[in-house]
Amino acid sequence: MIIGLAVFYFYASLPPVTEMLDARTRGSVTLLDRDGKVFAWRGDQFGGQITAETVAPALKNAVIATEDKRFYKHFGVSPRGVASAVRINLREGRGPLSGHGGSTITQQTAKLLCLGVPFDATKWKDENAYETDCRRTTMWRKIKEAVYAMAMEARYSKNEVLTIYLNRAYLGAGARGFEAASERYFGKSANEVNAAEAAMLAGLLKAPSTYAPTNNLERAQNRANVIVGLMEDQGYLTKSQADNARANPAALSDAAAARAGGYFADWVMEAGPNFLTSETTEDVIIRSTFDPRLQTAAEDALKWVFDNKVREGSKAQAAIVVMSADGAVRAMVGGRKTKVSGAFNRATMALRQTGSAFKPFVYAAAMDLGFTPNATVVDEPITLNVPGSGPYTPKNYTKDFKGRVTLTEALKHSLNIPAIRVSESVGRDNVLKVAEDFGIKSDMAVGPAIALGTSESTLLEMTGAYAGILNGGRSVKPYGLIELRLQGEEEPLINQEGGMGERVISENAAYSLIYMMNEVIDGGTGKRAKLPNREAAGKTGTTQAARDAWFIGFTADYVAGVWMGYDDNTPLTGVTGGGLPADIWRETMLRVHDGLPARQLPMIIPIDPKPAPQAQAQPQKQKKKKKKKQDDPAERVLLEVLKSILGNN
Repeated sequence: MIIGLAVFYFYASLPPVTEMLDARTRGSVTLLDRDGKVFAWRGDQFGGQITAETVAPALKNAVIATEDKRFYKHFGVSPRGVASAVRINLREGRGPLSGHGGSTITQQTAKLLCLGVPFDATKWKDENAYETDCRRTTMWRKIKEAVYAMAMEARYSKNEVLTIYLNRAYLGAGARGFEAASERYFGKSANEVNAAEAAMLAGLLKAPSTYAPTNNLERAQNRANVIVGLMEDQGYLTKSQADNARANPAALSDAAAARAGGYFADWVMEAGPNFLTSETTEDVIIRSTFDPRLQTAAEDALKWVFDNKVREGSKAQAAIVVMSADGAVRAMVGGRKTKVSGAFNRATMALRQTGSAFKPFVYAAAMDLGFTPNATVVDEPITLNVPGSGPYTPKNYTKDFKGRVTLTEALKHSLNIPAIRVSESVGRDNVLKVAEDFGIKSDMAVGPAIALGTSESTLLEMTGAYAGILNGGRSVKPYGLIELRLQGEEEPLINQEGGMGERVISENAAYSLIYMMNEVIDGGTGKRAKLPNREAAGKTGTTQAARDAWFIGFTADYVAGVWMGYDDNTPLTGVTGGGLPADIWRETMLRVHDGLPARQLPMIIPIDPKPAPQAQAQPQKQKKKKKKKQDDPAERVLLEVLKSILGNN
């Protein structure tokens, strides 16, 4: 009677099946790339409702064979299964309730439903704490679980119980239910999976994180083979079907296998408000600027350089950003570990000194004020008095002086003293304004050393600022989000915020600067970044004591920035911006441009790009030479006639 009353109590409180299929208290975010294809997920994914009648028969059979082969024969509790589990636990030296539980699918469903106790944010810290509490195993809880399971068997049909289970089970990688898991791992509905895929999904029930194919595909396939064997033993698969499933194991979809864009996905999630991203209670779709091909190119380039050119065991880190000239970010690598989520993103979070990578903004200000690439500046010792600091005597990296040089040569060889002279000539305020207008929003240093990049910035900011040079002198706000909408809705809630803004310098100034930066790669400090048969422009950057090394540059198609250094600011050994960062940039751009036709940079080449050395060394006025009179054809004919007449006489 007591058991009957308890069963009736739970029976009366059970809601309709449709109200019990989505177990989540929070929503999910699905991220689409520039072509509208899924490349990442955030939050707990619910793929949509499936039923025991519509799901692929192989999946239904795999779950029953794995979890409860007598599912259609018991009344919610299997005394034989419990006795068998207790015997196994005792034989293996554990307590009777530790390890194997002997639970039926109905009992497991009761546990997934937390015995009907809903999540209460005032009682539990978060959903994880709630679920942990629900899964505690005590004798009293096992009794309640059994009673609740019998109530479910009385209230629902077997297929309805199985439907709840198929929709609520957690299957790793944030997937709630078999539909979400099938979409996540295989890119198809749970209604369409084959026997091998069904076996892999069913195998996740034992330990979702351990057997998730995105963590270890081989381990997941081995677990699936065990499930295939159970299905064969219980008559769900013939021997030939089982052999075929083993010979053709389930493989991940391209998106799941790539696990691409972890850093990008985390960054673009920050573009929307928390209540629609990290803390959403709705299912959200974000369409982004992400390009999986370019992401793979950047990741492969970084790995290749570290595998082939960096000493083994090095703890140095690196970051890469690839974007279009309008600020649309196409790829982002925030560190050497690329298959991550929630990790520290060195491309967007790390504020580092920019070094000589800042110098293009000095020359941008000069070009905009009427200077030309051929204008000259003296590279010789200089001492400036800095109020509050005293005399400041900058030096070149090479510790020598070049005399009078053109602005192009000064940038090409990254000479420090000319950069400071130009900055002082055009005015530091103008240099600061140009840098800020191009998108460098971090606090700027003051004093003459600003020309040498003593200010800090992020790689994303710097790459966006260089994009402004490429696009002809307009400011750029890097962006990754194109639109955000709720799943099932057509109208977006948020549209793109970012892209090209106001003009910063004139087009002529920008195109002259591009020529100067092209010279940096053609034969200057950035020559290791030179691309075969493709024009490119860029700038190296190395900070004091080589704590940071940069290379940022562009072709006519893409802008890419590379930073390299240690997280703890340890100096790099033997690394400058023109070394390994230039190598990473080159390897990235080679892969990025694979298959793309070469296009010319939009640059203005000076009429006389290399003034005569005599003109540089002796700027005084030269004596004017008489211009040779041009020969007149009519006069020449007349002279020939006169010579002929005079000669005859």
